[in-house]
Amino acid sequence: MDVCRYIKIHERDNVAIAIQDIAAGTLIEDGLTANQDIPQAHKIALCDILKNGEVIRYGVVLGYAKDDIRKGDWINEHMLLLPESPSVENMEYGTNIVPIEELPLPPRTTWMGYRNAQGPAGTKNLLGIVTTVQCAAGVLKVAVERIKKELLPKYEHVDGVVAVTHPYGCGVAINAPMAHIPIRAVANLIHHPNFGGEIMVVGLGCEKLTYDRVLQEEDITPENVLTLQDYPGHDAMMQAILDMAEKKLQKLNQRRREELPLSELLIGMQCSGSDAFSGISANPSAGYAADMLVRGGATVMFSEVTEVRDGVPMLATQCVDAHTRDRLAEEMRWYDNYLEEGGVDRDANPTPGNKKGGLANIVEKAMGSIAKSGTSPIVEVLSPAQKPSKHGLFFAATPASDIIMICVFLIQRRLLKDFVYLKSSHTKNFLPWILCVAVIY
Repeated sequence: MDVCRYIKIHERDNVAIAIQDIAAGTLIEDGLTANQDIPQAHKIALCDILKNGEVIRYGVVLGYAKDDIRKGDWINEHMLLLPESPSVENMEYGTNIVPIEELPLPPRTTWMGYRNAQGPAGTKNLLGIVTTVQCAAGVLKVAVERIKKELLPKYEHVDGVVAVTHPYGCGVAINAPMAHIPIRAVANLIHHPNFGGEIMVVGLGCEKLTYDRVLQEEDITPENVLTLQDYPGHDAMMQAILDMAEKKLQKLNQRRREELPLSELLIGMQCSGSDAFSGISANPSAGYAADMLVRGGATVMFSEVTEVRDGVPMLATQCVDAHTRDRLAEEMRWYDNYLEEGGVDRDANPTPGNKKGGLANIVEKAMGSIAKSGTSPIVEVLSPAQKPSKHGLFFAATPASDIIMICVFLIQRRLLKDFVYLKSSHTKNFLPWILCVAVIY
């Protein structure tokens, strides 16, 4: 046969992925005929697999056959028993580290961005307004619309205005054991690189998430914080926000792009809409891009605890030391305990869309997800909303829900257009969709 109809990844694999829909009775190659209609991206058995036999893709056991599977059968999620989750205890580390000098060279080592006094540079010049509590969100939403219409046109060098709101801060157990995570997220968002160091925080006045919990003492000044209950009514509140915003816009308008090294670039990668092609097209492409950026000195974060869990022993081999390995294991144990307490199966993660796209279970999804890590050494593991402390490749512990994950990445979805955003999606033509929304120019 001179037409390639499937993709086999590893020499050990006993299944392959259909490149296009394959009709029942189609001769795929000599000795291999489709026994049923096989949808695009779904698996076809390359040999007979007995009941309880291993079903292997990526050279990894995806699961065990519930019943006998014939060569040429369509294999879907209903036909597999999930293997046990791999242990995170005493994982090997540092055995699969590619030296930085052996990573692929980036096509260029500089980019045009906005330098900040501290931290990574910005890719946009934005006025960011952050709330301390959900109760201020409505007023701020109206204010931002007015800022865009009445003030922003006067400041041609400012790219936009962003309101960072959240459902936190009011009737919450502010000193609860895990409360530091949302508090840290809000605190770090205030200093987003695209906000140029200009702090503008709006509170209500009666919330538990007070300014001192998200700002340094020296930053709590009338120039940086505004309490709505200090003003007699809506119009006064609105005018106070506009007055503060204009002062910030005047400062931001003085900023200009300049040529910067990649060491001042911070990138977050997200996998979304995974299918059976993601792990052989988009995600490896994202991993290769990450390798180039790390080689050039940039900082790259990849993530999603729920999706990498079954591939963690592989990620551990990229960890530079035992401490980094142990931090990776620590984040996974938290997830394991969470599942156990809730009585939830880890295989609840793959969505109906994932399965329609050919993913049989969380193991197969994990094998595709970890491809985003490329081959760079993992230099640090971040807990939710932590900032990286060095350059290189980081694993950031986040959920898999896209919007939540991005917020924990210290960037709200509306700000993603201001970062290089590498996203994998359904690949109907077996091509990677690498969406670089922040243009490095």
